Amino acid sequence: MFIAMNRFKVLKDQTQAFEDVWRNRDSQLNTVPGFIEFHLLRGPEREDHILYSSHTLFDSQDDFTAWTKSEQFRAAHRNAGDQKPKTLGHPEFEGFEVIQTVEKAPA
Repeated sequence: MFIAMNRFKVLKDQTQAFEDVWRNRDSQLNTVPGFIEFHLLRGPEREDHILYSSHTLFDSQDDFTAWTKSEQFRAAHRNAGDQKPKTLGHPEFEGFEVIQTVEKAPA
């Protein structure tokens, strides 16, 4: 399994607009081979921003790489920079190969 994460430093007065962009975009992730699930995470508040992270699970790093080269990826990111800036700089990408998974025990 592979986890793709992007960290965003969102301007405090742009948090609702940032969240709305994610909620309303046509990501098409659920049509991508190897996609497992996606989470948008809201983190701690800092002096000049609120930290957000996108967290996407894929079956493999190859599946993630294929998605980044797909038409679905281009469509999902087509208007990414068209509006008023919502973040401090560009997102910071981090990719992780899953080494161990511990799941909740059955009831």
